[in-house]
Amino acid sequence: MKNLLYFLIFPGFLFTAICGLVASWVDRKLTARLQWRVGPPWYQPFIDILKLLGKETIVPKGASKLTFLSAPLVSLASVTLVSTIVWMVDLNPSKSFVGDIIVVIYLLTIPSIGLMIGGFASRNPLASLGASREMKLILSYELPFLLAIIVPIIKTSGAIRIGELLTYQLGNGLIVKNLSGMIAFFVVIFVLQAKLSLAPFDIPEAETELMSGPIVEYSGAPLAIIKLTKAMMLFTLPIFLIVMFLGGISTDGINIVWGISKYIGLLALVSIIKNTNPRLRVDQALKFFWGPLTVLAIIAVVLACMGL
Repeated sequence: MKNLLYFLIFPGFLFTAICGLVASWVDRKLTARLQWRVGPPWYQPFIDILKLLGKETIVPKGASKLTFLSAPLVSLASVTLVSTIVWMVDLNPSKSFVGDIIVVIYLLTIPSIGLMIGGFASRNPLASLGASREMKLILSYELPFLLAIIVPIIKTSGAIRIGELLTYQLGNGLIVKNLSGMIAFFVVIFVLQAKLSLAPFDIPEAETELMSGPIVEYSGAPLAIIKLTKAMMLFTLPIFLIVMFLGGISTDGINIVWGISKYIGLLALVSIIKNTNPRLRVDQALKFFWGPLTVLAIIAVVLACMGL
């Protein structure tokens, strides 16, 4: 019962959903200010989700109904589980379990896979094209992402527990203060943009080309779940990177203010990159992730092995 409450309320679904929607508002507000606009009120993301929940759900003719409708739910569950694991360990490192880093990495791929499966299940040509782009993008950014995540593991003598990594940073300083950590963090910033489907890597949804790509056929409650999942990812993924490279978010006194400042700074950086870069083609993204970014990640791994 207690674990169910953790999953549904705090630090699980309800907490992550509220924080994610607030984060999406901050992103929209920053975007508006960068474009000399006022931007929406703070409650706009909540209204958008509630409005969609009241709309009719339409399943396209010929679609695989079960797969089409279940894909968003699986994505939502995976993000909720990631947030629950990361926050529980951040609040109490002793609750970490062996291999929780590996579990989180796998779970973070499910939202993209769910989007891809849902697009193919709709049998819409534009959705299928967007889903194929999503598949190519996953194959491209996962390699440098995994290599970059290996750096903190090497620095902590092979620890694959998030709790051990947090404890190490508490006693030895942040991972990002090392040369290898700086390079790895630089790599994950770009991967973060791709995992969140933000410019310059918003290639699968490309509204001006594919009319939202994989989600073009979604409406009503399933579309609300997809948008909520994206908002929750905007909160959960940066928190995971903060835990891995920036010492996590402490929950006592002034330290929690510093922890929140880390997240706001990372969110602002994501928003600035999104609003100052044009969309890449899928082949350009592949070359970027498999080329210079993978090379940088390998250099970071080598430097970490050398103790730098």
